[in-house]
Amino acid sequence: MVILSAAAFLLFLLLNWCFPLRDRIDYTTVIRDRNGGVLHAYLTPDQKWRMRTELSEISPLLRRTLIAKEDKYFYSHPGVNVFAVLRAAANNLTKGRRTSGASTITMQVARALERRPRHFGSKIIESFRALQLEWKYSKDEILQLYVNVVPYGGNIEGVKAAALLYFQKAPDHLSLAEITALSIIPNRPSTLVPGRHNAAIVAERNHWLQRFAAEQVFTQKEISDALAEPLTVRRNTVPRLAPHLSLKLKRGAESLQVRSTLQPNLQAKATKLTEDYVRALRFQDIRNAAVIVVDNGTREVLAYVGSGSFTDTADGGQVNGAAAIRQPGSTLKPLLFGLCFDEGLMTPHTVLTDVPVNYSGYRPENYDQQFNGYVTVEYALANSLNIPAVKGLQQLGTEKMIAALASGGLKQVQKDRNKLGLSLVLGGCGATLEELTGLYCALANGGTWAPLRYTPDAPKGKTEQLLSPGAAFMVTDILAQLGRPDFPLNWSATENLPKIAWKTGTSYGRRDAWSIGYNKRYTIGVWVGNFSGTGVPELSGANTATPLLFRLFNSIDYDSDGEWFTPPPDAAQRLVCPESGLPPGPHCSATVMDAFLPLISSTVACSHLKEVALSADGSVSYCGGCLPETGYQRKLFRVLPPEMQEFYAARNQPYERVPPHHSECETLQRGDGPLITAPQNGTEYFLEDRNPEPLQLSARAAADVARLHWYVNDRFYRSTAPGEKQFFVPEGEGPVRIACTDDKGRSRTIVIQVRRVR
Repeated sequence: MVILSAAAFLLFLLLNWCFPLRDRIDYTTVIRDRNGGVLHAYLTPDQKWRMRTELSEISPLLRRTLIAKEDKYFYSHPGVNVFAVLRAAANNLTKGRRTSGASTITMQVARALERRPRHFGSKIIESFRALQLEWKYSKDEILQLYVNVVPYGGNIEGVKAAALLYFQKAPDHLSLAEITALSIIPNRPSTLVPGRHNAAIVAERNHWLQRFAAEQVFTQKEISDALAEPLTVRRNTVPRLAPHLSLKLKRGAESLQVRSTLQPNLQAKATKLTEDYVRALRFQDIRNAAVIVVDNGTREVLAYVGSGSFTDTADGGQVNGAAAIRQPGSTLKPLLFGLCFDEGLMTPHTVLTDVPVNYSGYRPENYDQQFNGYVTVEYALANSLNIPAVKGLQQLGTEKMIAALASGGLKQVQKDRNKLGLSLVLGGCGATLEELTGLYCALANGGTWAPLRYTPDAPKGKTEQLLSPGAAFMVTDILAQLGRPDFPLNWSATENLPKIAWKTGTSYGRRDAWSIGYNKRYTIGVWVGNFSGTGVPELSGANTATPLLFRLFNSIDYDSDGEWFTPPPDAAQRLVCPESGLPPGPHCSATVMDAFLPLISSTVACSHLKEVALSADGSVSYCGGCLPETGYQRKLFRVLPPEMQEFYAARNQPYERVPPHHSECETLQRGDGPLITAPQNGTEYFLEDRNPEPLQLSARAAADVARLHWYVNDRFYRSTAPGEKQFFVPEGEGPVRIACTDDKGRSRTIVIQVRRVR
């Protein structure tokens, strides 16, 4: 007997080695919200709904019911119940037909893993596979395999998929009546279809409940409650919530069960608000939007809407607008001015000039194509002026801006860093809504950037200090002062609305509208536009994207505690002159409070006024070299940079000029020569040979200059007033040397190349 047993065991080992167990199972990928609810699920490669059930999800009630119905001796047999086989064979022989089976739970698993026709030979193979399963797995693991592969008709396999699709519950939340109803379906999946044969399912369910009562598997109270429970089951659809993020997580998933950070109620609100908002915009040929809501404390994404409707095939609803690279418009300006604060170049009350400029042929314009003259940084950022922003980037340097954006997660900027110039700050680069929302989340966290988190177990990642806390606070303070477009006239109606800091952006050609806002709790990013890239004249960040931003804030943060950002230790207040934004100088008569960064912000005193010695009649000015002993007066004049003189002159706007210098003065005037603004130094110009177009001569000069003298190839050409434009036609071709000298003897020279086109 021992020899026979040993031989049988060796034969099993040989067969096990020759015919290994085929136990690979493809499971459905399930995406869950932060509370464990199902957001989305994806069919297996063989097009089955087969959701993996973990051991922890097999409740004692489910375990007891399945074992009582399917295999009472599950924990005692080796995979094949010999006594059940003999009993079934005897019953079938005496009655002349198949009246009962002898399949154990293990054998049912084997049959589910390898489908084959049901005959005696298949039964032998199933028995061998059952022994292999028992050899490889524990009893609990085999039970887990059973609840994962048991068929429920159609393309539904496993208790979890059946519980979700029929009862919209997790397996460990099923009642005794529901478990029993599910347990009988695999025996007759074609004639016990939930939703079509509910009465038959109830009759069969109650039959088994009565057997459980007779065998005292459950108490009479449990059986009575189960018998009284109605069955209104039908096949439901798998949830398809947050489809864009679900697909994103599925592609990068290392597990079949992915738990996201999405908050279900907030996700539902964001989805509904976005869908309704886009539906109304379609009358303006604006067909899509995307939204991201982030928890500032954890950087977790709480809501993620990739389009107006995922099922909208006509307008590319399956495109993920939150991850699409678009032009960011003016949304990068807050970071730019924050960097300028940290470099000591500016403070909120620093005065800039908003006048026409030309940077080697690049002439930025404001959104409204107007110019405002003198403006503060605060005004320029609040009103999203383009020219002051470009000037700020020119002072800061594009490399520092690009480095900050790259550190802040803008991948396309990092790729294109060698192609980007001053237009970068106006949206001349690529960014996604995910990246921009993360960038503004950094402002809400004292200038510290960290990657957004889409799953609770995602690593927090490396942090980057893009701005100092003081600079971030100064930017936030400016952005929070913007007037809300949804505010009613009655102040009392606004007291429960959340306070936020926000910024809009509109890309070139009106293809993208952005609005991103934040407070202490949340950062919300909104993009509105068309996935086709079609521009719409009515599209703008302020008018198109911002209303949705405030609807979202009002919905998720209405009547909040009102906590707001407090000044950090590295930010302070000081008095400055409103004419320059610098600490008051000896001639400043008024002051205002301004935020600044101690030991970083400039401490140079204001010198917007200078004292000039004039003749008694005020007709000429004197310097120290020609100042008479008596008979003169002193007067204060505003120091106007050349571009402001040109700006005033172009608009015939009068301003007080310093009178001409004393003509008999022989003292050499120091300073830079005139700035030649046209033509551009080092530029190559092509002129038609038959009809050459004249080239413009223009220059900016200091406030004390009355005349400019032009020279072409070292030959005198003409004298003009500062700001006055002249034209000339170069002779021949090749290099042309152009010089401009002011009436103080200061000069500047440029060289251009001329090519003749025949």
